[in-house]
Amino acid sequence: MAAPESTTGADADPDPGPGREPGSAPAAVPNPRRALATVVAIVFLDLLGFGVVIPILPFYVRSFEVSDVFIGLLAASYSVMQFGFAPLLGRISDQRGRRPVLMISLAGSVVAWTVFGVASEVGATFGVVAGVVVLFTSRMLAGAMGGNIAAAQAYIADITPSERRAGALGLVGASFALGFVFGPAVGGVLASDAVVAAADSLLPDFVPTNRFSLPSFGAAVLSLLALVSAALFLVEPDRTRGQSSRTTLVGSFVEALRDASLRGFVVAFFLVSVAFSGIQVMFIPYVADVYGYDATQAAFLLTYVGVLGTVNQGVLVGRLARRYAESRLAVAGAAILLVALATMPFTTELGGFLPTVGGPTWLTRELVALLVALALLSLGNGLLNVSLSTLVSRAATADKQGLAFGVTQGAGSLGRTVGPPLMAALYVVAYWSPFVAGALVVVPIIAILAGMVRGSGRVVAG
Repeated sequence: MAAPESTTGADADPDPGPGREPGSAPAAVPNPRRALATVVAIVFLDLLGFGVVIPILPFYVRSFEVSDVFIGLLAASYSVMQFGFAPLLGRISDQRGRRPVLMISLAGSVVAWTVFGVASEVGATFGVVAGVVVLFTSRMLAGAMGGNIAAAQAYIADITPSERRAGALGLVGASFALGFVFGPAVGGVLASDAVVAAADSLLPDFVPTNRFSLPSFGAAVLSLLALVSAALFLVEPDRTRGQSSRTTLVGSFVEALRDASLRGFVVAFFLVSVAFSGIQVMFIPYVADVYGYDATQAAFLLTYVGVLGTVNQGVLVGRLARRYAESRLAVAGAAILLVALATMPFTTELGGFLPTVGGPTWLTRELVALLVALALLSLGNGLLNVSLSTLVSRAATADKQGLAFGVTQGAGSLGRTVGPPLMAALYVVAYWSPFVAGALVVVPIIAILAGMVRGSGRVVAG
């Protein structure tokens, strides 16, 4: 849903939530509709680059001939840095502005992806240890810069009226999904033998050209395009700015956990990230081991999930939010996510109960069961994440939107630090155990959100 053309008059916020004066308007920008489109496009370009390298990540790690445990550790290194920097970047965006934070973090992403692309060359020249160190260093820098999503979410909250915020934040979720629609496909093309051979003949000798470096450099170019777009088109909103603060990271979390309106959301973001991140990391090994799929086939599945996510978060969530309280949508999303996680490792068995599927020979009953589970996963994740983001925005005061998003995103990053190594270890024990463990982690999320529905109903939801 687009933002209004004006920030005054009929567009005043009738129910701004705690900390705002009733009837106050969102922050003024010359053209709110264009500003919303710009920040969504920036997020899309940045996440498109992220999607480009996802299919190659497990194989990139394996190319160094190290344990698969490093796949989980690499994901955790990204998340632990995002955990530390997301609240910081969110607080700085409250004090100094959304635009400079977005630009600095995008510039850092350009550097991170470029370094990521040369890790294989460093490993071949200086040894495996040096290559792995470069790999982890680049991912840690990317994680630190990944906190820019908090600033992007806060920017949208600044310029969007309360009653339209769920739809606007849903567009950010849709940009994530679109990154996973096109990103893996672009990465697959860049990693193909034909493109690698063509690049090797065209690029200078000092530029590494292999199936890992080209997708990484492609991600760097996309982040550079996002940076240029921010520099040329993004306008800083005229809004109330928070006072300068020396609150530490731990202090920010303590402050959020003491705030009854934010405490549940911080815990929920942490738990859902533990459950979901581990599944994301182990999904490609799962379909490779259980279904026998290669990287290209796995990329098609990721594209399928991305298409569904685009529809769910870009269209469906906004429409549902007009009819139902966000707190109720969050509960429904968590329940659907639980079912998806619990059934996914058993889709080969569940497919045996389905009727014979017509059509192409590759569309087996087992694949149909997996596609259904992935559809539920996408729907549950879309409902839960967009609704939680909207509820956080309503719970925070006008001058602390960036801090609130930064803290909750930081909690999510902490969950993504814990989740991948934990789920990777469980996967080694039994391939189905990470999925079942993820489903069990969702149970307390449902309890927390259900308590909010009973305790405050439409007041919490807006």
